[in-house]
Amino acid sequence: MKKTKLGNSGIEVSPIMMGCWGIGGGYTWGDQDEKDSIDTIRAALDCGITAFDTAEFYSDGYSEEVLGKGLGKDRSKTVIATKIWTSNMTKDKVEAAIDSSLKRLNTDYIDLYQIHWLDPVISAVETLEAMEAVKAKGKIRAVGVCNHGSQQLDTALSASNVAANQLCYNLFFRAVEHEILNSCKKNNVGVLAYSPLAQGLLTGKFTKPEDVSDERARLRFYSADRPGTVHQEEGCETEVFKAISEMNTLCNDTGVPMGNAAIAWLLQNDAVSAVIAGARTPEQVRRNAKAIDLKLSADFIERLNKITEPVKAKLGPNADPWRTVSRIA
Repeated sequence: MKKTKLGNSGIEVSPIMMGCWGIGGGYTWGDQDEKDSIDTIRAALDCGITAFDTAEFYSDGYSEEVLGKGLGKDRSKTVIATKIWTSNMTKDKVEAAIDSSLKRLNTDYIDLYQIHWLDPVISAVETLEAMEAVKAKGKIRAVGVCNHGSQQLDTALSASNVAANQLCYNLFFRAVEHEILNSCKKNNVGVLAYSPLAQGLLTGKFTKPEDVSDERARLRFYSADRPGTVHQEEGCETEVFKAISEMNTLCNDTGVPMGNAAIAWLLQNDAVSAVIAGARTPEQVRRNAKAIDLKLSADFIERLNKITEPVKAKLGPNADPWRTVSRIA
């Protein structure tokens, strides 16, 4: 599998990275057998996927543990990206958080260490400067951020040579197209697109809002009346499920699986360095990997853009997929 360079870091990643939130099970995803998770990691390696994204927050570190077990002796052939949670972002806690992740991952270095979400009280400069100090010790190779808008990215770049910005980006959530992608490109910051399948919506498995569990329906796509939401919006369920129907027709007519089309749409965007596609079974990771060889025509891409434009327009430039008052600026 051809690799792509991650911003200005010199690190090369497979165009598809395996997202490891789901392999920890628990909240949102439900029970997950550890053997299934390890088999999924091994299947990813067999498919040429050599980059993996996890976080200390995912199942209280269990996702990192499983990833470490799954990679085993092949760790040196891979790129591991993980993230620090807000509770550990003060300068006196950063190195201890990194050491804990290293232990869980069973490795002596992390390739890309990222701020997961900004804390409203702790200065990002404080956190990033502490991360750079640990980088100088060789425990991490590159520093990254997640969920940073243009202004926040400027602040981050004043304190660190930021290699990547991980952003929610898919056919249904295109807020980053308004400004953030251009900001990343201008500053040579790689873009890692997470949630490429919109938590399953873009696979076509759901045909109406009621098909989606309340755990998944916390996004701004859905009505604020759904349990667990933290936004105050009416959602855009009508627009989303109309688009799903139209995409199903388009993909069926052309013989292209919808999920692969959604991933390929991102892969063919030169603003995107890599796509983080979550998987919980070997079958899922093999299916995702097939998108690498799928080349969408310009007409097909234009039709996908047109079908999903009403959702983009309804959600607007707010790049926070969960909250009305955006944490991304």
